[in-house]
Amino acid sequence: MGSGLPHFNMKKIVIAITGASGSIYAARLLDYLRELRQVMTLEVSLVFSENAPTVWEWELNRPLPQDFPIYELKDYFAPFASGSARYEAMIIIPCSMGTIGRIATGISDDLITRAADVMLKERRRLVLVPRETPLHAGHLENLLRLVRLGAFLVPAMPAFYNRPKDIIELVDTVVVRVLDLLELPVSYQRWGLQSPSSSI
Repeated sequence: MGSGLPHFNMKKIVIAITGASGSIYAARLLDYLRELRQVMTLEVSLVFSENAPTVWEWELNRPLPQDFPIYELKDYFAPFASGSARYEAMIIIPCSMGTIGRIATGISDDLITRAADVMLKERRRLVLVPRETPLHAGHLENLLRLVRLGAFLVPAMPAFYNRPKDIIELVDTVVVRVLDLLELPVSYQRWGLQSPSSSI
């Protein structure tokens, strides 16, 4: 990401992190958002599920981020618990299948599912990054229901066409797709910019 990016209007985004494996996707997303705050005004709020902090610390071996406001899971006074706060987007990354199921059936039993319900009812952008394998029919039915309700699904399925050199570059193939859905400016090697080699 370059420092020569133009300035854009403010965006208000909530990031929810669940206890599914894949905390690195959320960590990389926050890395990008930190850089974007240098060239545009971003209001970013975080909420962790009950198990997410344990998974975060186990997988990443680092403490929770301290440079974004973190709201408690049962804090229904959080601004993004209401459509009147006019948050433009919500990203749930990684998103457990339990969370998927509750959102798909309209169960708002904590701040994550309530905020997701707000995004759907207000017709704002809800981006879900599910991380599970294999999937059974119930998972697939819930995912289809959410797409029909207006959510965007970005499964944690990394791409390999840009020949990632390490795990960070591999993770970025997913995270950049998420940022693209929010129409945030990201400098990144994209398909077609370089001709693939004939040899592997």
